[in-house]
Amino acid sequence: MEKRNKCSFGSGFIFATPIPSGPSISAKPAFSMAAGAKDAPSTLTDVSSTEIVENKPLFTFPGTLAKPAISTAAGAKYALSTVTDVSSTERPLFAFPAQPKLESQWRDMDWTEEQKTSLMKTISSYRPICHEVTQARVLLLGPVGSGKSSFVSSVQSVFNGRVTNRAMVGSSLTSFTKKLQSFHIHCQKGEDPTGLVLCDIVGLGGGEMTGLTLYDILSVIKGHVPEGHKFSPDQPVRSETVGYVKKPSLKDKIHCVAFVVDASKILTYPKGLSTTFQQLREHISELGVHQVALLTHVDQICPETAKDVTKVYESRIIRDMMSKVGALLGMSTSYIVPVKNYSSELDLDASTDVLLLSAVDHILQYAELYFQDNTPQHTGPKID
Repeated sequence: MEKRNKCSFGSGFIFATPIPSGPSISAKPAFSMAAGAKDAPSTLTDVSSTEIVENKPLFTFPGTLAKPAISTAAGAKYALSTVTDVSSTERPLFAFPAQPKLESQWRDMDWTEEQKTSLMKTISSYRPICHEVTQARVLLLGPVGSGKSSFVSSVQSVFNGRVTNRAMVGSSLTSFTKKLQSFHIHCQKGEDPTGLVLCDIVGLGGGEMTGLTLYDILSVIKGHVPEGHKFSPDQPVRSETVGYVKKPSLKDKIHCVAFVVDASKILTYPKGLSTTFQQLREHISELGVHQVALLTHVDQICPETAKDVTKVYESRIIRDMMSKVGALLGMSTSYIVPVKNYSSELDLDASTDVLLLSAVDHILQYAELYFQDNTPQHTGPKID
């Protein structure tokens, strides 16, 4: 009997997709929800390896800015509902503290042009410690509209010396990215590419057509998914997929995962998303892949940072938001870095560049840990 994969990411519709005979995944607790619990937060249940499971929605994203509320409708224990019509008398999304600015930076940061030059040199010259691999592949994972594609374009803009949109960026509520795209970050024109590849895939949630399953994500990380593969809910990655990599080498795999979270939407994310993130992190950790997180759109939650990005580490608002992100992901804040992507700007800003480059340097440090863990240790010649 054909097994079914019940771990599917999408908003409103979940599809029972067959688990192919491709890469093996050990039996793990599956995602499920109590019957009748529309948009309910996910829970863990023990499912036997032969059981055919009906897929239920894991989480949904509201179509407008909305605050989550608890519904007590019959059969919907702890079900998640949303209030889309928020009156002016409701509590604001963000309550700014009386003293939003701290006396000193809560992380040391040098905002000088010299620091920007130093970071660019470090990133440009980076090469993995493992001789089998010439570039570190980093997968960006996050909800629709969190800023994954914008981060790719912003990093490339810094190295180009001007603002460019290399990765196509959308403004709709559904994911603009539909397929696996790998972006080789290049230095100045005519120079070799850096040792960094940023991989972008469809966002989590945000519509029935996202078609991203847990199995697909793990297949990408294991290196089975071919470049340009378009994700579809009724066509999961399998060994018969065109271009499927049956025996991926180390250079085909993902060497670090960077979760991307929108600071301006933290309070409107559904409660079930935290469970989703943490279950994702557990599966990814079992593959030996290190994870970090990027907190985007920090300028949208802190007026001082919007005026001057160098105030980001003096902001009490952003520091508190970092803690909320840590709770959402089940991750220490030491793995999380704030960034400001280029969006409406036409010219580069040195301080914004420093913040972006610091994030890239942070990512590469954890990618390098992966190579250290997976590089064969040479103990010298064998003596008979």
